[in-house]
Amino acid sequence: MPRTQEYVVDLSADERAELNALLASGTHKTRVLTRARCLLHADDGLTDDEVSQAVGCHPGTVGRYRKRYTEDGLAAINRRKADRVYERKLDGREEAHLIALACSDPPEGYSRWSLHLLAEHLVGLTEIDVESISHETVRQVLKKHGLHPHRSKSWVIEPNENASFVCKMEDVLDLYHEPYDPQRPVICFDESNKDLHKHVRDPLPARPGAVARYDYTYERNGTRNLFMMSEPLTGWRHVDVTKRRRKQEFVEQMRSLVDEHYPDAVRIRVVLDNLSSHQRYAFYEFLPPAEANRLLSKLEFHFTPEHGSWLNMAEIEFSALTTECLDRRIPDAATLRAEVAAWERTRNDDNSDIDWQFTTDDARIKLRQLYPTNHD
Repeated sequence: MPRTQEYVVDLSADERAELNALLASGTHKTRVLTRARCLLHADDGLTDDEVSQAVGCHPGTVGRYRKRYTEDGLAAINRRKADRVYERKLDGREEAHLIALACSDPPEGYSRWSLHLLAEHLVGLTEIDVESISHETVRQVLKKHGLHPHRSKSWVIEPNENASFVCKMEDVLDLYHEPYDPQRPVICFDESNKDLHKHVRDPLPARPGAVARYDYTYERNGTRNLFMMSEPLTGWRHVDVTKRRRKQEFVEQMRSLVDEHYPDAVRIRVVLDNLSSHQRYAFYEFLPPAEANRLLSKLEFHFTPEHGSWLNMAEIEFSALTTECLDRRIPDAATLRAEVAAWERTRNDDNSDIDWQFTTDDARIKLRQLYPTNHD
């Protein structure tokens, strides 16, 4: 038999309206909304077991909310008691020491500060008089000041004036915003690689109630290089899989670009990075002079600046290729070629072009710290 409820919830009309408005707003924390629902159901005459089933919490939790309501009224939906006085554990000076500590290098043997580590070192500081501090207090102080000592991010563009960077950047950006000209196509070119890993045991397929599973061990099968060519304005791309990416492979890629992919083009503008194999003289190393001169006469190279590979739209294609095709174990080169070719056909059939929005005018505003200012 259901037990008799020790604490009775009897909400007034105003209290019910306040709780219903709180639930309808959708702007409060989940625990507050749960407490409000418990009180409303309890006011409807439901037992603790019935309320727990309706709300999704433990019956003992419902009993505690009943008791707090009878003692504090609607203040029961808040975590803190209405008549309790909370004292700050840290004053402004001590918070300043905690902030300085969180912004400093972690102690030897640690890669980053943790909440417990900060609490431990703060207590040990001789400049402040704190006997103990909880990691939750540390978390609240860090949150208030927007500090995240466990996080970091890389930054590759130097924030100083860099005429070389902006010169190459504006050259590429201006090229991207020229009108489409089939006789003078703009091609983005880049390289990447893929490690070949073979399953040592057959994976288990997904089934209702269980995700697909595979053994964490695998067999290494070497690495293959991927050359990406992409014409962003038309939505065309082509990927070649090779064993290596030396200068001779680069020359062969450029030859196929001129003779196979764009034989009718008058001039092919190629956007590429500053890899050591991307050299004009390499054509003369591996081809007869007349052939090297013929190819170079149809190629116009536009190099992205150092630390500016994000300007190469071929990286966008590589990101799509990795996410949609390569993010899995591929056992051998033949499978890699087949899978990449299938991805290429599908993406080309969809005419997935790239709508590049960043312009030279945008760069002069958002990256203005890179532009020299000591003009005469």
